[in-house]
Amino acid sequence: LLYERHGEAAAVVQLKDLEVPKLGDCDVHVKMLAAPINPADINMIQGRTYPLLSPLPAVGGNEGVGEVLEVGRHVTALKRGDWVIPADAGLGTWRTRGVFPEKMLLKVPSDIPMLCAATLSVNPCTAFRLLADFESLTPGDSVIQNAANSGVGQAIIQIARASGIKTINVVRDRPDLPKLVERLMALGADHVITEEMLRKPEMKDIFKSIPRPRLALNCVGGKSTTEMLRHLQPKGTVVTYGGMAKQPVMVPVSAFIFRDMRLRGFWMTQWRKDHAQADQKSVAAMMDALCQLIRRGQLTAPACTKVPLQDYRAALEASMKPFVSSKQILLL
Repeated sequence: LLYERHGEAAAVVQLKDLEVPKLGDCDVHVKMLAAPINPADINMIQGRTYPLLSPLPAVGGNEGVGEVLEVGRHVTALKRGDWVIPADAGLGTWRTRGVFPEKMLLKVPSDIPMLCAATLSVNPCTAFRLLADFESLTPGDSVIQNAANSGVGQAIIQIARASGIKTINVVRDRPDLPKLVERLMALGADHVITEEMLRKPEMKDIFKSIPRPRLALNCVGGKSTTEMLRHLQPKGTVVTYGGMAKQPVMVPVSAFIFRDMRLRGFWMTQWRKDHAQADQKSVAAMMDALCQLIRRGQLTAPACTKVPLQDYRAALEASMKPFVSSKQILLL
């Protein structure tokens, strides 16, 4: 799936037949199996606000899983039949086949479900790092997050649950709210509340059974962040990793002066850049921990809608609709 100019995804992305490049000595020929449509993929195609843009013409997609068909003479870590995912963003995964340098791929076990592998490299990794890198959380602690029904949100609920950490999950009010609450509770959420509830005195009741959080995870911005901040312990940390409301994070001065709040940011692409070569152990340990959780049934793929490649336009349009709790996955 190729785009030659930036614009609305459904308008500029086209399905084209291309020759598969020749296999170099350090290259790997991959048959792609499945690739999701993530918000960052759409942002890159729109070309407006995203800091990482592929040179045009570009193949869409930053995430997915493929099977190795053939390897170059100097490739040592991969062999035919292995499953691989992108080691970094910008690979262009919305394709049936590709030839990539070995260093751009990470091997993943082929005994995990295909949809888990296809959605492994962005959201679960982001969730893992958000929970691990900003506060020293121990069993019994709590975190609060907005956009809790997003791919990252669902992964945070499950990884936290496996670690004994309680989650307070904020979602937007919607027509099928009870259904969504039920689904998040089934994943292991401790509390699911709406943005409106954040402002109500009843919030105090939640903190009778669990401690106030030291960590707030923000994917929305605007009022939602300000409201979450009010429920944090002093010296707590707010980590922003998305801005779905397209509004700035507003923080009262008193939160800094009297409560010593910390505001941080996180971008998985940057973390990978910082750790790719020098710190392979951190990457391997994270992937190993996530695959163990998947094998134990403690981490599942987000709710997915499988779409054949030729129906890509409908999938792109569906991924842009509000209140969508199902991720579109292209079957390749």
